Amino acid sequence: MSNPRRVGVGLDYSPTSKQALRWSADNLIHGGDQLILIQVQPAKADHTRKQLFEDTGSPLVPLEEFREINYSKQYGLTHDPEVLDILDTVSRTKGAKVVAKVYWGDPREKLCDAVEDLKLDSLVLGSRGVGTIKRVLLGSVSKYVMTNASCPVTVVKGKPPLKP
Repeated sequence: MSNPRRVGVGLDYSPTSKQALRWSADNLIHGGDQLILIQVQPAKADHTRKQLFEDTGSPLVPLEEFREINYSKQYGLTHDPEVLDILDTVSRTKGAKVVAKVYWGDPREKLCDAVEDLKLDSLVLGSRGVGTIKRVLLGSVSKYVMTNASCPVTVVKGKPPLKP
């Protein structure tokens, strides 16, 4: 049996980040692994917990507390039943320990910081597949993280839109 791993998943509740979470649960997580949801809120966000944890990110929050609606409100997160179902399933069926951590700032930098801070063995992200112009103007989060993170990064591409 291999050693438990620490696998991070960047989650912004977009369809592609949910696909990345589902892919991780189905293909990457094994018994005893720790699945860490990494959520990055905008630097301008004004939530009650930001004042306490802006510099270091929130403490690791166990699944039981993450499930609470009040937790989501304190951090300005979306309470998403689909995400909770995926997390409950991977915890129950694979015996993975599920926790969450919130950061504030630029997602590119904070995801790379999380790799170091959490000593991740692997990081999984969804790819939004933005067009060339948006990518030039905004930069690609997944490309930046793949280039700068100190652990393996898997990018799960979104499904192409159905053509009429």
